[in-house]
Amino acid sequence: MNRLRLPLAAVLALAIALAPGLALARVGGGASMGSRGGNTYSAPPSTGTAPYSAAPMQRSYTPRSEPSIGAPSPGYSPGYGGGFGGMRGGFASGLLGGLVGAGIGGMLFGHGMFGGIDGGGSIIGLLIQFALIFFIGRWLLRMFFNRQPMFAGFGGGTSGGTGAGMGPRPGMFGGGGSARPAPPPIAISPADYQTFEQLLKGMQAAWSAEDLNALRSVATPEMASYFGEQLAELRSRGLRNTVTDVHLDKGDLAEAWSEGSREYATVAMKFSMIDVTRDGRGQIVDGSPNERQLVTEVWTFVRSPGGRWILSAIQQAK
Repeated sequence: MNRLRLPLAAVLALAIALAPGLALARVGGGASMGSRGGNTYSAPPSTGTAPYSAAPMQRSYTPRSEPSIGAPSPGYSPGYGGGFGGMRGGFASGLLGGLVGAGIGGMLFGHGMFGGIDGGGSIIGLLIQFALIFFIGRWLLRMFFNRQPMFAGFGGGTSGGTGAGMGPRPGMFGGGGSARPAPPPIAISPADYQTFEQLLKGMQAAWSAEDLNALRSVATPEMASYFGEQLAELRSRGLRNTVTDVHLDKGDLAEAWSEGSREYATVAMKFSMIDVTRDGRGQIVDGSPNERQLVTEVWTFVRSPGGRWILSAIQQAK
């Protein structure tokens, strides 16, 4: 019996260590969620703190906009249709397949590519040659005239792009909708940056205290609902996560804009902390009280003009 206890304890410890609930560390649980107004599904610009921008939203109350009318279907590339030379019709592709098949049959029977299957189809062979020349010429014309220009910095364009922060262009709102003018930018003052740092530390403290009311006072109702779910899951597992000694190592502005009656500011922040998760007996199941963890996240804050900033989204830096 004693021989079984050690392996069983090891298995239980491993199960706890790998449990999904332990991913719920710090505010936001290491996920990307929330809303950024019309920019919710557009990648924020890269910064020195987050040079590869941020991961896309995993959860958001903001609905995706519908693709614009006339937009190409997924997987469609101009000039490269589903058939030969962009011809999608079953008749054209079937005719071409039959002609090529006849030529191959002629080769197999020793009459040459255009000799026909029975060797007596010289007229048919001539027609095949004309047909092949026609289709190949048509394909080359499509290739030449339908090539689309590539724009630097847009969706993987060339012209010296590094690949960092590529994605939807600022001003492209929604998941595949048509382009709209970029929203007017707003100025961010040193006092605003101080507020962002205070919110970072204050929210981690409220999270550690499991004070959902305090979290509601500094976050949008959407973000507060996510935090409530995460805290409830930790409690159901008999776990508690505490984040202490938070220090902002580096931060910079990704973008700030006005949208209707709201103002948004997206900030990349690199911060370190002591992040520990304990079970109901106070035993540490994740993290260390003696080792600092370094994290880079992209936070978005929102306010009414002249009002106070509150958190509206968290995204993980790539």
